[in-house]
Amino acid sequence: MIIVNLKTYEEAHGEKSVRIARACELVAKKHNIRIVVCPQTVDIRLVKSKTNAEVFAQHIDTVPFGKYTGWINPETMKEAGITGTLINHSEHKLSLDEIRKRVERCRELGLVSVVCADSIEEGERIKLLQPDYIAIEPPELIGSDISVSTAKPELIRDAVIKLQTPKTKVLVGAGVRTEQDVRVAISLGASGILSASEISKSPDPERSLEIFVKGFKHKL
Repeated sequence: MIIVNLKTYEEAHGEKSVRIARACELVAKKHNIRIVVCPQTVDIRLVKSKTNAEVFAQHIDTVPFGKYTGWINPETMKEAGITGTLINHSEHKLSLDEIRKRVERCRELGLVSVVCADSIEEGERIKLLQPDYIAIEPPELIGSDISVSTAKPELIRDAVIKLQTPKTKVLVGAGVRTEQDVRVAISLGASGILSASEISKSPDPERSLEIFVKGFKHKL
C-alpha cells in the first residue's frame, strides 16, 4: 500500500487535490496496488465527487453527533467517503488514551486505522491497541532529503520484527523519495509506505507514483 498525505500543501489543495487523487486512482488500477490519498478534511467530498480514489482522513476525533463545534465527527467523515484515517501523525500528536479511543471508533465504524509512531518504543505501546497499521516515521527525517530506508534501515527491520502481528501491519514513512527507498522498505518486511511532499508537490504525481511502484515490483 502507498498512502499519499497531502497535508496542507499549497500544491495539493482544492482542485489540485483532485489532480493528485486522479493520479493515485490511475496508477492503482494500472498496477493493481492499493494507493490511498489523504486530502485536507475540507477537500474530501470534492475528491470523492470527482474521482474513485480511495480516501483516508488525515485525522478524526471521537465526538458523537451533537454540540461539538470545531471537532471532526467520524460518522460524518465516513459518510463523506473515507475508508480509513491517519492517527497520531507527528504533526498532530495524541496521548495513548486518545489514540485508543480513535482506534476503537475506527473498529466500530469499519474504518482502517493507521497509527503513526516515531519510535519502536512508542510503536510497542500502540501495538497493544491492535490498529490495522503502525506507520514508523522518525520525525527528524520527515520532509528531509534522507529517507528512513537510507538513514535507519535497522529501524524498519526492528519495527517489522517487534510490531507486526497477524492483526497489525507495518508501514514506513519519512523522506521516502526513490524506487530504492521503497525497495529497501518492502524487502525488510514493511507492507507499504507513507509519502507526502514527493507526490503532493510533484509536477507529475503520476510519474512519481510509477517510480514508487517499481520499488514494490523489484525487491532486493
